[in-house]
Amino acid sequence: MPLVDLVSVAKSAKSQGVGLGAFNVVLLDHAEAFVRAAEALDVPLVLQLSQNAVKYHGALEPIGEAILACARGAKVPVVAHLDHAEDVDLCHRAVELGFTSVMYDGSKLPDEQNRETTAEVVKWCHERGVSVEAELGEVGGKNGVHDPSARTSPEDAAKFVADTGVDLLAVAVGSSHAMTTRGAKLDNELIRQIAQAVPVPLVLHGSSGVSDEGMAEAIRAGMTKINVSTHLNVVFTQAVREFLAESPDVVDPRKYFRAGNEVVEAEVKRLLNWYNEV
Repeated sequence: MPLVDLVSVAKSAKSQGVGLGAFNVVLLDHAEAFVRAAEALDVPLVLQLSQNAVKYHGALEPIGEAILACARGAKVPVVAHLDHAEDVDLCHRAVELGFTSVMYDGSKLPDEQNRETTAEVVKWCHERGVSVEAELGEVGGKNGVHDPSARTSPEDAAKFVADTGVDLLAVAVGSSHAMTTRGAKLDNELIRQIAQAVPVPLVLHGSSGVSDEGMAEAIRAGMTKINVSTHLNVVFTQAVREFLAESPDVVDPRKYFRAGNEVVEAEVKRLLNWYNEV
């Protein structure tokens, strides 16, 4: 199955009223487990590599090439997506490597500069057939789009999409990054209003903090791309801890990573099924 661009699978999910699972890859094991889960359900998948994960590996190419290899070998449509890139040059390098989608994150910039730079990234990527996701920060705020108190106005969202030409838009509706519990309360009425105001699929960052039912309600309200990272790290780490507690003499990482990977694969399969059954 060839690599696909993000906008095609996101628009299809939006038209069907289902969620598109987007999961962050930190280790090669993650990408392999995510692909297996998507193949088991025969649904599309977004493999995401964040700028922070690139820094962890020391370079884009090793983990980026691994993600591309997993995507190209998959039996379902897979997007190779650069997530939360604040560095325009990194966006360019990911596209040149073969990534089919980038998220340029200018949410920390002043609003006018965010719009101008995002529009430049969109133009460059569209000329190369690559989708672009962007994030509308809390205008005038200091905590950023993922502070739980931040909210995106439908009017600002519509203008941002018109000004920049982005293919997908991440908005602030009550979620927050890096939550290890799932108690975030989303503003579903606001999601409906934004979904009606903008012509592109919406993206929910910080989905790890949202309950299953809360996620289903958000998808029904108009959310499409569902980003998950921390929640999967939590279940992976818990499984590894339990394995090592029961087998303290094991030193081969393949053995305890396998325990974590099996749990992650099962959870991704469950989430993908949930997103597609709303």
